[in-house]
Amino acid sequence: MAKRVTGPEIEKLIQLLAKVPGLGPRSARRAALHLVKKKDQLLGPLADAMGEAHRKVRICSCCGNVDTIDPCSVCSDDRRDNSVIIVVEDVSDLWALERASTMNTAYHVLGGTLSPLDGIGPDDINIRGLVERITKGGVRELIIAVNATVEGQTTAHYITDQLEGLGVKITRLAHGVPVGGELDYLDEGTLTAALRARTAI
Repeated sequence: MAKRVTGPEIEKLIQLLAKVPGLGPRSARRAALHLVKKKDQLLGPLADAMGEAHRKVRICSCCGNVDTIDPCSVCSDDRRDNSVIIVVEDVSDLWALERASTMNTAYHVLGGTLSPLDGIGPDDINIRGLVERITKGGVRELIIAVNATVEGQTTAHYITDQLEGLGVKITRLAHGVPVGGELDYLDEGTLTAALRARTAI
C-alpha cells in the first residue's frame, strides 16, 4: 500500500484535477504541486475565479451556450445573422467556430449526439429546442456542424427528418482533406468523403 505524502486537502485537489479532460493522475499531481507552490499568485486567485464562475455561470435558454448571462453574449448580439443557425454537438465546438471567425451567425448546442447503444435518444439532447426555434420562423438556413462519426451522422439525419416541410435550407460541413494535409497520411474514410465532396476549380 502506497504511503500518503500529503494531507487530505491536497489529495482531494489532485483527485479533482485528475477529472479534468486532458489531465491524468500524474499531470494532476504536477498541476496541484505547481498550484500549491504558487499559493498566493495562482491557487488563491484560481479558487476565487472558480467560486465566481460557480455562482454566475448559466446555460443559455435559447442556444445552450455557457455564459454568465441569459440569453448569452452570442444570442444577445444584434449584429449577428439570426436567419442562419449553426448546429453543434458541444459548447467547445461553438467556441472553436467562433475562434475561426468565418461566419457571424446564431448557434444551437445539442449537448451530445444520438447514440442508441449508450441509451441516448432524442429526448436526451436539445433537438426539441432546435425544432421550436425553426418553427417560430425567420430561419432560412440550418448548418449542421456535427462530428463525422456514426453518431454524428445519425443525429444529422434525424434532425433533417424532424425539419422536413418547415421550409428551411439544411446544409452540412464539408468533410475531407484538411488544409495542409497530405493524402498519404489520411485514412480511407477521409479520402472517400473528400472525393464525394469534390468541387469545381
